[in-house]
Amino acid sequence: MLRVLAVDDEKPLLEELLYLLRSDPRVRSAEGACDATGALRRITRALESGPDGPDAIDVVFLDIQMAGLTGLDIARLLTGFARPPLIVFVTAHEGFAVQAFDLKAVDYVLKPVRPERLAEAVRRARALLGRPDGVPAEPEAAGAGTGAGTGAVERVPEQIAVELGGVTRFVAIADIAYVEAQGDYARLHTDEGSHLVRIPLSTLEERWAARGFVRIHRRHLVALGRIDELRMDAGTTSVRVGSAELQVSRRHARELRDLLMRQATG
Repeated sequence: MLRVLAVDDEKPLLEELLYLLRSDPRVRSAEGACDATGALRRITRALESGPDGPDAIDVVFLDIQMAGLTGLDIARLLTGFARPPLIVFVTAHEGFAVQAFDLKAVDYVLKPVRPERLAEAVRRARALLGRPDGVPAEPEAAGAGTGAGTGAVERVPEQIAVELGGVTRFVAIADIAYVEAQGDYARLHTDEGSHLVRIPLSTLEERWAARGFVRIHRRHLVALGRIDELRMDAGTTSVRVGSAELQVSRRHARELRDLLMRQATG
């Protein structure tokens, strides 16, 4: 069972978070701190106690925007220790996700916190600590697999779930023009806007190959049918997808050109 510390400088939000954590049977204890100073004092005591000591903390559920030091500042300080507690960021702001995962955060939970989303963060933390509880890691991956030796046909999903401010939306994969890598996240670009999901670009490349998505660069995955122009100039290659111009890496340029030619003549 996990020993956790929740940190938020808004007392009602901290109390709600603590209530949800204490309601999870996988959490042994949940303490609260209402500012960065109190959080660092408690974390220091945990580090001095050691991972098996009486004051140990397994996971810190950490707000980002607080008076004084931010949650990102606290996470940076913890990177200097050999065995710091795991970090789960809990925030109302989507825009810090890339920085958070650069700091090796376990998860990034958006406010208002939904119980099932917090439960998934607990599951991820337990898995990293070697205490898996059997809950699937990614709901949208359900049913995936090669089906080798069984005769099963893998079903490619029609939609992908994205979260914003505690609301889950379902975006049709057919509406996605291209995908951009952002650390452990991927940003899905549609005609209406963009959405951030915690799925690596390499995973989406594998899942969506059957839907006509192709890798054109280490940072970009593009729906082949959404490419409007292929440009080759002075040894560089780029594509236009709507209003976006994306670079094509040299290793992908020839294959992409051949795919586009086959599509145009087929």
